[in-house]
Amino acid sequence: AGFISLDCGGADDYTDGIGIQWTSDAKLVFGGQATNLPVQNQLQKQYSTLRYFPADTSKYCYTMNVRTRTRYLVRASFLYGNFDNSNVYPKFDLSLGATPWSTVIIDDADTPVVEEAIILAAAPTLSVCLSNASTGQPFISTLELRQFNGSLYYTDYEAQFFLALSARINFGADGNKSVRYPDDPFDRIWESDSLRRANYLVDVAPGTERITTTKPVFVGTELEPPEKVMQTAVVGQNGSLNYRLDLEGFPGNAWAVSYFAEIEDLAPDETRKFKLVVPGMPLFSKPTVDVEENAQGKYRLYQPGYTNVTLPFVFSFEFKKTNDSSKGPILNAMEIYKHVQITMGSQDANTMSSLASRYPQAGWAQEGGDPCLPVSWTWVQCSSEAAPRVLSITMSEKNITGSIPEELTKLSALVELRLDGNSFSGGIPDFSGCRNLQYIHLENNQLNGALPSSLGELPNLKELYIQNNRLSGHIPRALSKKSIIFNSSGNNLQGPSDSISHGTIIIIVCAVVGAILLLAVAIGCCLCTHKRKKKPSRETVVLAAPAKKLGSYFSEVATETAHRFALSEIEDATDKFERRIGSGGFGIVYYGKLADGREIAVKLLTNDSYQGIREFLNEVALLSRIHHRNLVTFLGYSQQDGKNILVYEFMHNGTLKEHLR
Repeated sequence: AGFISLDCGGADDYTDGIGIQWTSDAKLVFGGQATNLPVQNQLQKQYSTLRYFPADTSKYCYTMNVRTRTRYLVRASFLYGNFDNSNVYPKFDLSLGATPWSTVIIDDADTPVVEEAIILAAAPTLSVCLSNASTGQPFISTLELRQFNGSLYYTDYEAQFFLALSARINFGADGNKSVRYPDDPFDRIWESDSLRRANYLVDVAPGTERITTTKPVFVGTELEPPEKVMQTAVVGQNGSLNYRLDLEGFPGNAWAVSYFAEIEDLAPDETRKFKLVVPGMPLFSKPTVDVEENAQGKYRLYQPGYTNVTLPFVFSFEFKKTNDSSKGPILNAMEIYKHVQITMGSQDANTMSSLASRYPQAGWAQEGGDPCLPVSWTWVQCSSEAAPRVLSITMSEKNITGSIPEELTKLSALVELRLDGNSFSGGIPDFSGCRNLQYIHLENNQLNGALPSSLGELPNLKELYIQNNRLSGHIPRALSKKSIIFNSSGNNLQGPSDSISHGTIIIIVCAVVGAILLLAVAIGCCLCTHKRKKKPSRETVVLAAPAKKLGSYFSEVATETAHRFALSEIEDATDKFERRIGSGGFGIVYYGKLADGREIAVKLLTNDSYQGIREFLNEVALLSRIHHRNLVTFLGYSQQDGKNILVYEFMHNGTLKEHLR
């Protein structure tokens, strides 16, 4: 019970030779590719496959169900095996939820790298994520979860720190084989001390001998190490045991425990007493260990240690017998972990998790882990503070149906919300709790009902796009008074319903008539001045004119400096506007290819309001005169059959937004 064993990249479920049940990882991760490694006779089945991920800026997470307030051992392993035929050893990051766990560095294609941690589950799910590839592609071979019972590995700091394994050593082991399940019911892997690979376990003292016993050893207290581990040990026949360990990720605060059991039958006049000696740390040398006395008998476990001690990267230690001892020191096993501070993650994590859970069949909603850390979901942007907030959500054109999720109204730091191009129905919810909202895009959906008055009360609102929905009723007075970019075409909306007095109407009519007369005089003066000039100026600026009257003037100015495309030419180039590649401030952008082979981006004006036409005229008149190496080249325009179109060169590498982090 409490075991999860994922064969990453594997297709089948099976039970291995030691009784562990392995399952495919396919249903617990979104994305990635499965592949097989070259078959080797000695290769365990779970290492014959792996799953690898793109070397991009996204993260790829496994999310597993756990019991809250329960400690788990989490183990991930990585066997490279040159799966990509590049012989370039990968290097990538591993995280537990929002907390950076380790940087996985592959330095041998045929030896697995194993990372272990012990963590107290604070939520019903636990995520392990791979991200930030700096060399090669991130990949994973196995992912395992082992549930502990009771108080095993309890610390006073477990709410703020988890334990990352640095060393778990079985001293006096018979051969190189590790001890694990079923000898260890929790499936901890105890490595043999005979595996003295580089930068791990070196500097063995002369006179160190291995001893074993077949007698039972009582281990049923505290951390419950396997009896098989405690039945072997090393003793310092010359009076000392000394080793050197290189502790990955140190210096840092450590949890360190030694395991002792007296497994030799000492004579009545023989004693075994010793002290721990660490160079430069004299406080370690004060306690004296008498294993038989401390354990209250032979063949019983005694496990002294330190739950919070600072250790260096190169950790040299010695067990040295006391002057009144007749026997040298003994050591059966040792564990050392590093305290890793837990990153609390986004303040909006629970809300975003609830939002994503609404769309269990959508790949974009299954990225897993924290929405902001260590990197944000692809459709989310977050603040840079220690506990980030969600600032922007882009769920455009994701084929979403149903009502707008209420979770979006609970993101109090939200600045930008883009839900355009879906099939959302129902009414627009109350966003009054999102006081920072500046940009709201709800266009091209199936929303109905009235426009909420609360939208007019958002103090920072700059853009509101609701065109092409089924909204009805009156535009709230508070919204109509705001100086914002507001597009509501394609609905059944009317102006504000507030009543106006008869006197006010007369004043308004008079003001409008007067303004029209002044405007007519100004236009007449401009025309007279224009006719008197011997040479027309190319820098003429239209100061004011009704939108419907600007067409002829615009045609004169624009055709002098910009190419005018026929609508049929544009339709042929875009295959009748088949491939949509984005949207601009007032139109949809399509991909096209001209007859001469040039690739183009075609922006089709969708707003027939006064503001949209004005923007179109300004953009053509101005862009046709502006040229700069950092501006996309403006190629021309088309104005035919009621369609206003801008034509730009096509840029292959995506949008600026996609390249910002």
